[in-house]
Amino acid sequence: MNLHDQLTKTWNLLKLERQADLEQYRQKVLLVPLHRKTKEGKCWYPVKLVRDYIGTGERLVIEVQRTAQLDQPHVFQSGKMVSVFSNAKNSPDKHHLGGVINYVRDNTMVITVNGDDLPDWIEDSLLGVDLMFDEMAYREMEAAMKSIIKAEDTRVAELRDTLLGLRSPSTGGRQYAILDGNGAGLNSSQQEALRKVMAANDVAIIHGPPGTGKTTTLVEAIQQTVAIEKQVLVCAPSNAAVDLLVEKLSDKGLKVVRIGHPARVTEQSLSKTLDARIASHDHYKELRAIRKRMEQVRAQAFKFKRNFGYHERQERNMLKQEAKVLKADADVLEFYIINDILNTSDVIACTLVGASHPMLRGKRYQTVFIDEAAQALEPACWIPILRAARVVFAGDHHQLPPTIKSVEAAREGLAKTLFEKCIEHHPQTASMLQVQYRMNESIMQFPSTYFYNDKLIADDSVKHHSISDLPVIDFVDTAGCGFNETQDPETLSRFNDEEAQLLIRQLETLLQHVGTEDWNYTLGIITPYSAQVERLVKLAEASEILSRVQRFLTINTVDAFQGQERDIIAISFVRSNDKGEIGFLADIRRTNVAITRARKKLIITGDSATLGTHEFYTALLEYVQQKGFYKSAWDFQ
Repeated sequence: MNLHDQLTKTWNLLKLERQADLEQYRQKVLLVPLHRKTKEGKCWYPVKLVRDYIGTGERLVIEVQRTAQLDQPHVFQSGKMVSVFSNAKNSPDKHHLGGVINYVRDNTMVITVNGDDLPDWIEDSLLGVDLMFDEMAYREMEAAMKSIIKAEDTRVAELRDTLLGLRSPSTGGRQYAILDGNGAGLNSSQQEALRKVMAANDVAIIHGPPGTGKTTTLVEAIQQTVAIEKQVLVCAPSNAAVDLLVEKLSDKGLKVVRIGHPARVTEQSLSKTLDARIASHDHYKELRAIRKRMEQVRAQAFKFKRNFGYHERQERNMLKQEAKVLKADADVLEFYIINDILNTSDVIACTLVGASHPMLRGKRYQTVFIDEAAQALEPACWIPILRAARVVFAGDHHQLPPTIKSVEAAREGLAKTLFEKCIEHHPQTASMLQVQYRMNESIMQFPSTYFYNDKLIADDSVKHHSISDLPVIDFVDTAGCGFNETQDPETLSRFNDEEAQLLIRQLETLLQHVGTEDWNYTLGIITPYSAQVERLVKLAEASEILSRVQRFLTINTVDAFQGQERDIIAISFVRSNDKGEIGFLADIRRTNVAITRARKKLIITGDSATLGTHEFYTALLEYVQQKGFYKSAWDFQ
């Protein structure tokens, strides 16, 4: 398949993904009756308006509180697009007001709304909040695909051909050198990655397995590139990943501007947003004064009644003209302020889709850094690459893949990232970080063998750390116990009650052995299925022993634990059936993520008869047996 056909296929697969995403939204939100949506946590209704105020960047913010279904689990979270609506019977149409969630705490939701004024109906008692479909991301990805396909005889075309394997990347012509005194805190594999980044003319890849200091190496590479190029573009697929980099780069003394909606940014990064930087600019008072005068003039112009005379009409026209001139002055000053901020910043940071922000239109960068690139859809990566002369990827394709709703699109190739394609075409551009600073050597060894060619090394500081005198790993096999999985008929998620109870008993035994009085270990329970999360949460809440260490405990799915670590990790695999079906446990990258969250102790509970139908789990079982970590669930009966 030639390059044009490859890219056209990716574009068509993206369209499939958009259809699948929209259809899911229709089925779960649009076509569901209000009472059912509310019960399922996909809508808050009714809610009351608590207050409204002007937030960061002069944006209008409202705070709402739900007055029914209190403490009902829900799908709302910061950064999601929502629609505030009125369900009042006297209204011929349902009123809507779009916005983005700042945060949700208990039964309170804070939303930055679109527009400058609140509608009258916002005072209604029958208000609700619905999820909205994010059309913008697909629109920007499709526009990027179109530009990439059409590119000819440009630097973008050269970069595209290089990343997709038609052209060999070059190094050395950029006259880069590691700056004296920098990179001294990096180990040898991190320094090698840094050297490759600094020498690359087209592309470099920092391959960072769990706990190997990928972010540290990436931040060092960004800092040194800024010293030479004066400014770089830094992106990641998620807001959380961008905010982490903003924090780390700011700590290094770099001047960072965070492009994006303030509602999608963490509190620590708020002061770095473009809106906040505008508000703290030397000329902002002047801008605010012009806007205030403009509003006063506009208000004056429209105070006249309809049936006014010649002089009033003349006065109104003059006032309207004055308001127009003031608006033009404000726009010019705002344009100057924004450009001053952008031009004097070391780092422009945003999500991949955020790189299409109107404020960045026409801007070009020597280098774009893309973190968590192995979790990013290819079309999203092209958005910032269109603005750059070279690209540096960081990530790990043996951890979580991108989330894809369309099974067909994933199967046909959308699940394969640009990061993976580039490593395949140009393995010489990648540097794998090898020293890990997280896991006991016994926890590290199996993932190292299976995913990383036995190249991971446990640093001396973590090599032997453990919990008390306990074994580092327990694999508890439920085979033959009759602990069969069940499928939730509504959500289609799976759960295994007996396995959940067994896992909680194991943790209670562990806590009793170590003692809870001076407990200071972080503890995470991971399971691939949301239905099992619900059961484990209820069991943990009901456990008198686990309640003593509640503030140290997190229970969630694998995806929620990406990028995190805990002293103790307990995994419930759930699947146990006569057919040997393991469902999406077959995506072994998820299991790699689950295992490698553990620092000092790992507990795995699963059915070897079901899991053993897959070669990865067979290898895992062989490893735990060989090391003496294997136990039968019968020992805990």
